[in-house]
Amino acid sequence: MNTENIKRKIVVYSHDTFGLGNIRRMLVIAQSLVESDPNTSVLILSGSPMLHAFRIPPQIDYIKLPCLTRTMQGDYEAKFLDLGVEQILRLRSNIIQSSIVDFDPDLILVDKKPFGVGDELSGALEELQRLGHRAKLVLLLRDILDSPESTIRIWQKNGYHRAIQSFYDQVLVVGSPEIFDLRKEYEFPSESHDKVRFCGYIAREAGRSSRLQLRQKYGFGDERLVLVTPGGGEDGYQLLKCYLQGLRLQKDVGDTKTLVICGPEMIESQRQHIVALIDGCPNVIVQNFTDDMMACMDAADLVISMGGYNTVCELLTLRKRAIVIPRVMPVQEQWIRAERMSKLGLLRTIHPEKMTPSILMAAVQDELSKVNVHPKNLYQINLNGLSGVCDSINGLMDDGHDGGNSKQIKIRRANQQGTKANRLLGAVQP
Repeated sequence: MNTENIKRKIVVYSHDTFGLGNIRRMLVIAQSLVESDPNTSVLILSGSPMLHAFRIPPQIDYIKLPCLTRTMQGDYEAKFLDLGVEQILRLRSNIIQSSIVDFDPDLILVDKKPFGVGDELSGALEELQRLGHRAKLVLLLRDILDSPESTIRIWQKNGYHRAIQSFYDQVLVVGSPEIFDLRKEYEFPSESHDKVRFCGYIAREAGRSSRLQLRQKYGFGDERLVLVTPGGGEDGYQLLKCYLQGLRLQKDVGDTKTLVICGPEMIESQRQHIVALIDGCPNVIVQNFTDDMMACMDAADLVISMGGYNTVCELLTLRKRAIVIPRVMPVQEQWIRAERMSKLGLLRTIHPEKMTPSILMAAVQDELSKVNVHPKNLYQINLNGLSGVCDSINGLMDDGHDGGNSKQIKIRRANQQGTKANRLLGAVQP
């Protein structure tokens, strides 16, 4: 059998109820999978309202599910349609099941929830078993889900370990056990524990513009530049308002300039208030959205952000000085990540309940006054998560095809991914 020419099909299910982080992460993984094997096609199932705004590479397509949103109490509801939660979950579940059965994938990569949002994947998984089709199934978890108490309770209530034991071949974690070992923190039973593979954090690809080009674009010279970004922006209003109120209190900002990026999901009334606050602030430029956040971060001397997974990976990739004000509701994920990394000296964090304009500006001045020397720990963080995920997925699919060329394919993929990793990190080597 010539495994070079085997057509492989992968379904990626993206957990997508809040922000941009999940869909961005899954798109990066999908792109790396098709780049590592030209015979691979990926179908993404996602309800992200921003999916259309991303560049979709060749060999990848998507089916847009009706949007859900998550309340501050952690419940789900329809984002746009006038449907009850049971109706919209049933609609999504039917779309997912028919898509998976008709696409007939070799592997399904599931983001975060083993049964999907509101158990919407259950029907598809059970139907595949009934049809006797055993697609490989992989669960992808970020480094931290929530507090141990909450996560243990939810996983027990929803039967997630039963799902892992019954359906899943592997559990891939894009994180490091040295920072957070979820097997121990979340008390995984042995059957789930043994399926876990830690892949490392996912390094971000270098920006399309250089530091100099980005600064020239916005009219910045050699001044110190502070970038303030709340990611998608849906719940970033308080962070931006606090920073700008603090800046208005400063009598002299010296040679410091600020670039504020509101995020595409900030509601219009909040965005307008941020623009109004900027009228009283010197040396501030505001943008609604950027499709080159890495270039903006690279151009900055200090980044002020929330603590989402992708944002932290961007900061680690660039070895960037940062003040992180994490989201703490409805889950503790961002706070735990920021606190653990703060203790390692990788970033500075302020709990949002303790953040005031004066406290934030004092932290800004302190960080800007430091010599730009990064701690040794920063260079020891495993940022090979992308190749780790792709190696595991390709290895699982290769196990299903025992052709004589499988060893050569694995060598070729390793070389391709090594080249990609060098390209990803090439702009940030010391």
